[in-house]
Amino acid sequence: MREELTTGVRSSILWHFPAQPRRAHFPTHDEVTLTMASDTIEQEETIEEESFADLLAKSYTDPGRLEPGQKVTARVLSISGDWVFIDTGRKGEGVLDRKELLDTNGNLTVTVGDAITAWFISASGNELRFTTRVGSGAAGNAQLEEAWRSGIPVEGFVEKEIKGGFEVKVGGSVRAFCPFSQIDLRRAESSTDYVGKHLSFRITEYGERGRNIVLSRRAVLEEERNQEKDALKETLAVGQKVRGTVTSIRDFGAFVTVGGIDGLLPISEVGWGRVADIGEHLTVGQEIEVVIKSLDWDKERFSFSLKDTLPDPWEKAVQSYPEGSYVTGRVARLATFGAFVTLGEGIDGLLPISRLGGGKRINHPRDVLKDGEHIEVKVESIDRDSRRISLSLGEASRATAQAEEEMADFRKTAAEGSTRSLGSLGDLLKARLGKRP
Repeated sequence: MREELTTGVRSSILWHFPAQPRRAHFPTHDEVTLTMASDTIEQEETIEEESFADLLAKSYTDPGRLEPGQKVTARVLSISGDWVFIDTGRKGEGVLDRKELLDTNGNLTVTVGDAITAWFISASGNELRFTTRVGSGAAGNAQLEEAWRSGIPVEGFVEKEIKGGFEVKVGGSVRAFCPFSQIDLRRAESSTDYVGKHLSFRITEYGERGRNIVLSRRAVLEEERNQEKDALKETLAVGQKVRGTVTSIRDFGAFVTVGGIDGLLPISEVGWGRVADIGEHLTVGQEIEVVIKSLDWDKERFSFSLKDTLPDPWEKAVQSYPEGSYVTGRVARLATFGAFVTLGEGIDGLLPISRLGGGKRINHPRDVLKDGEHIEVKVESIDRDSRRISLSLGEASRATAQAEEEMADFRKTAAEGSTRSLGSLGDLLKARLGKRP
């Protein structure tokens, strides 16, 4: 029976593979297990290698390879005699020439921990060379062209004023042109502020292999201002006191620069009193302390107040100008309903038209008073909360008070005379009139 089954199986195999078939090999259980174990080990090793590579990559904070001319923001790590070492967040040590960070007096402008903006130049091993500008030495056209392409600032010496702008020497001896509109954030009013000075510029045009170079200092200043503005967004708030510089004066107010922003100081916010000429209170270049009134970062509109930094005169108005007191003031403004009289800095009172005619009807306060005139007034009432003072003419008030006093004296005398039978009413009037000087 076993032989028949074997013969049948063999015949079936030969029928399917009639031409000398290769002998098939069926792996044993042990071979299959060994193969699966080997594949598992290789897979685990691959996964382990990939995981280690990922961890190794994550251990570095290098955000990418730097290209010449690339701009970075770095932190000052240390300062030596010739070099400033910076941390750019990349693998390698960043260095730049210490001379680039000196002011006109030779003083270093940064300290350890400060953030600076620099441009990548080259790499040598683990050392990364940076610059804050292309120097005024023999830079050559090659470096100037690279500065133009990469947006690296260049240092230039303003030689003289020419038609339409200034002639500037860059790269040691290369002539360049800076238009008037590009020498500052505002149009230059005097060339003496720039001629003979070393300033930073950005090359906006580079043509004819360096024979036609156009510069802009304004682009550098705008970038610096935008950086300051971004920092100020995190620190400034409405109601905060800050220091600023008056940059220009107009009839309606003054423009003040605070850090990287320009804002308006309205003429109404210069002082507590009425300001006719703002030039009598402020000058261009003056440093002042102001209070922030509004901040609109989207529209770039900012406003300040100078008077909010000054003592409020109304705090002591009641003590300074009590009801019934007589004060000498200046006519500040005439209106159809009366005259505003300035009693002191920031303190104005209203003299109604009904108290100006001396009992007669007048059409306008100008019929009796004129602007700038000094007059004596009486404080009839004062309301500190609403900041209102009601006044009357001093002369008329004194006359009224005198008449009331005389009437009171007469009544008193009349009362005494009636009890003592001193005479008729006519005698009393004669006696009273006789006492007058």
